Amino acid sequence: MPPSAEEHTGARIKRARKIRRLTQTELARLSNVSYSTLTKVEQGVMPASPSVVGAVARALSVQVAELNGQPYLEELRADQLDGLINPIREALNVYDLGPDPDVAPRPMGELEDDADTMCAMVRATKIKQVAVELPGLIYEVTTAAHNNPGDRSWRLLANVYRTAYDVTTKLGFPDLCTVALDRMDWAAQRASDPVLGGMRQYLRALAYLRASDYKTGKRLVALGVATLQQAEPGRVLDVVTGQLHLGAAVLAGRDKDKDTAEGHLGEAARIAKRTGPAEKVHWLSFGPTNVGVHRVSVLAELDMYAEAVEEADEIAIPDGWPPSRLAHHHAEVARAQMWTGETDAAFKSLRAARKLAPQQTRYHPTVRETYAGLEAAKRRMPDSFTNFGAWLHM
Repeated sequence: MPPSAEEHTGARIKRARKIRRLTQTELARLSNVSYSTLTKVEQGVMPASPSVVGAVARALSVQVAELNGQPYLEELRADQLDGLINPIREALNVYDLGPDPDVAPRPMGELEDDADTMCAMVRATKIKQVAVELPGLIYEVTTAAHNNPGDRSWRLLANVYRTAYDVTTKLGFPDLCTVALDRMDWAAQRASDPVLGGMRQYLRALAYLRASDYKTGKRLVALGVATLQQAEPGRVLDVVTGQLHLGAAVLAGRDKDKDTAEGHLGEAARIAKRTGPAEKVHWLSFGPTNVGVHRVSVLAELDMYAEAVEEADEIAIPDGWPPSRLAHHHAEVARAQMWTGETDAAFKSLRAARKLAPQQTRYHPTVRETYAGLEAAKRRMPDSFTNFGAWLHM
């Protein structure tokens, strides 16, 4: 059965608040969220922005994912994805057991090609296919690394663990994505690769962003930049450094620190001029376009929604830009359009995200909150709006 209409983020906040035996006034004071905003969010009249969810989660001592309702198990079961999570979990658990006698790894070149293909498939939003094939590759590369330990094999294993992070994050399993990051660090240290180490801190900072722990996220970005100082100069180093600045910008935006966010965006833009489009360097999608879409995201995090919409209108997305990143951008734009009252445009952006990346979009908290916000205006929306809600199981 689909979740009831009452099962929105505001309803979960209300339930968690009552378990803590707090009044709305008390929670508003503890979270530094206005009483008016909190009551409207709990009633489902106003969508819960990421910053509001984060502030309330900290005040209630619960995880952000709990208030968002992640993982969305009913939808995972409908997509037959729930059964794919445990094999990934089990594959991540054998990292230190040595070579598996029942696994005969292919040559290193073939394994590297497979790992690269999976990275490309994630960017093409073929999440289910990757989730099916990933456990076998993890087992194979783990055995290969233990059989022939060396920088090349450990680096490959770190990259495969990074793909596990990508998949589990997109499917809404923050606990498992943290495990994948720990495994990535374990392998990156054995590879003695500071670029992988810096990239791991970037991904870890994003996990703390989603958990609304901005202070720790900023510290991780600084640690990532420090780690990269050990790397050889060049385009790869520039790309990962630029991406760290983009992550730092979003963290600062979510923390309502406009000046710091603009500083990081400016530095990322300067680096992107030097690198040009570099979407395939560690599959980070870095380049001038990614700086532009991050600027939209930062403006939205700063509650500057009209400016975010204007900025989005100025971005020319090149052909072939990674569908996963573009779908995420459409979701961010939809949120900004919803807050500026552009309901038709917001719904159009949601549909664009769905067309590009259906599985990713279904499990995206921003999409679900934006849809909840648009629901108040559904009498002005087309019939297809209701069909979209049925697809989300809302």
